[in-house]
Amino acid sequence: MRPLVSTSWIVAAVLAVAWGNAPAAQRGAGASAAPQAPGAATASASAQAPIDLTGYWVSLVSDEWRYRMITPPRGNVDYVPITAEGRKLAEAWDPAKDEASHEECRGYGAGGIMRLPSRLHIAWSDPKTLRIDIDTGTQTRLLHFGGEAPQGFEPSWQGYSDARWQVAGGRGAPAAPGTGQLKVTTTHLRPGYLRKNGVPYSADAVLTEYFTRLIDDDGATYLAVTSFLEDPIYLNQPWVRTSQFRKQADGSGWNPTSCSAR
Repeated sequence: MRPLVSTSWIVAAVLAVAWGNAPAAQRGAGASAAPQAPGAATASASAQAPIDLTGYWVSLVSDEWRYRMITPPRGNVDYVPITAEGRKLAEAWDPAKDEASHEECRGYGAGGIMRLPSRLHIAWSDPKTLRIDIDTGTQTRLLHFGGEAPQGFEPSWQGYSDARWQVAGGRGAPAAPGTGQLKVTTTHLRPGYLRKNGVPYSADAVLTEYFTRLIDDDGATYLAVTSFLEDPIYLNQPWVRTSQFRKQADGSGWNPTSCSAR
């Protein structure tokens, strides 16, 4: 049986992230990255898209199955670079308290939701806002092209996401069609869970994601989302994961569900 996603694709996603962070000299002579500058042509972000992320996508849970398909037991913080304070909170997790305080969605914030088994529907809300609807927890993420959060923006489960296209090409040369990636930086998050069993991230967390579109040898299209979550309160170092999704022909499998604390 052919694996859902080949190892080489995961490596390709990681290399794409490394390219996005590397100086031009490290990318080779004549190469240049062109991240979108704040306020630059934001009214036509959809028209400038180097890759098409729109459509329906379904999660491929090919890694960390035991932490993603079921809620791990209380106190399980395997493979998370958690601080002593974060471990205390994880060991004290009580889903009944989350239910009593109407915070069942703590495990469905931007810091953890892309790791939950789900379907995505990605579409343009307007020429400078990319919308991601997620059926698990019935959540919506808005990716804004055009700068940081406005003054007074209230923290929320999905926070405020600043999106920028990144493309590569030679000096003065346009990028090859179908190449590039989307970088998204999310702030203004309400405290939530990396995993549904109460592994915490704080309001000071910053989530940086790279969305890369990949095509298999058989022509199937995939989306790799590599995330770096940094939290000075509950993490000793960034929590780095790549989540994979396969493109669907339509929304026939769409199944919105409510948040669950358990």
